[in-house]
Amino acid sequence: MPDQFIRIDRSSPAYWRVIFDNPPLNIFGPKHLPALRSLVEALETDPQVKVVVFDSAVDGFFITHYDFLADPKDTLDLPPGPTGLPQLPDLLVRISRAPVVSIAKIRGRATGVGSELALASDMRFASREKAVLSQWEVGAGLVPGGGPMARLPRLIGRGRALEVLLGADDIGGELAERYGYVNRSFADAGLDGFVDALATRIATFDRQALVETKKLVNIASLPADSEITPEWDAFLASLNRPAAQKRIRKLMDLGFHKPGDVETRLGHYVGRIGE
Repeated sequence: MPDQFIRIDRSSPAYWRVIFDNPPLNIFGPKHLPALRSLVEALETDPQVKVVVFDSAVDGFFITHYDFLADPKDTLDLPPGPTGLPQLPDLLVRISRAPVVSIAKIRGRATGVGSELALASDMRFASREKAVLSQWEVGAGLVPGGGPMARLPRLIGRGRALEVLLGADDIGGELAERYGYVNRSFADAGLDGFVDALATRIATFDRQALVETKKLVNIASLPADSEITPEWDAFLASLNRPAAQKRIRKLMDLGFHKPGDVETRLGHYVGRIGE
């Protein structure tokens, strides 16, 4: 990998664990796109891998939000990916379509980009006590950009998707399971064992049968690329609006982008900055 944000632990040639490791908050920014791109290319081309589990080495955080301290040009100047989509949406779409079964194991906050990567994965399993999912962006005057408006309604229905997106609040593991945001939630002590057993089981199956079955499910369930493109455009446009700039500044003043209460209770704080 071009940087250490992503590490690959190959439990076997057929079963990979991808570990996100950017302490203290697992913030994702444009400098991490090459690592994610290298990973996706490996998943698309390796003839042996059958299943990949996305995991985190940072306590309390799966992946949080995009890096708002990065130079915007580092994102705006990137060429589109092979799908024709901008790079982050391109990579998320390709994870959904890769000839590999992808599982997000969520222990900690999967907010913004973390939620979007989990939604792009084939399955999601969460710690009942420690998982938090959210699309918090509307609370900060932003539009989510990584595909949740296209993916969430298909997964949890229109009303619940609007509650998640427009409410911009934190969703714990148990409620995420009830809504269908994740496949299942487990007592934290049982999460690793279940995910490892499922991934190990899938890794023993015939690769062609897995690939063809996933491809047919994709036809029935994945959004078209044309539904993803407007989300990224709307996200970029929203970044420059005065309302968003004002709200992000308020969050920064409170401690956004730093370890502390704002990052661990982001849903609470985005609900207060407009008061």
